Amino acid sequence: MPVDLIIFIAAIIVSWLIFTLLVKVVKASISTAILVAAIVLILQLFFGIGPQDLWQQVTQLPQTLWQLVTGK
Repeated sequence: MPVDLIIFIAAIIVSWLIFTLLVKVVKASISTAILVAAIVLILQLFFGIGPQDLWQQVTQLPQTLWQLVTGK
């Protein structure tokens, strides 16, 4: 087998592996985005909690956790 053919086959295999990895990442990203949107929608419709309120709590989460750990 010529070396060029071996390199070509290896390039196809590597390309396929990278492609399948990217497809898995995109699937995970889309499903996570849909889940977050559903949670925000449920909070808005059933509890009247807006995205701004949720974002404020998310940004304060490290401080809240630190206060829980240190007991202050």
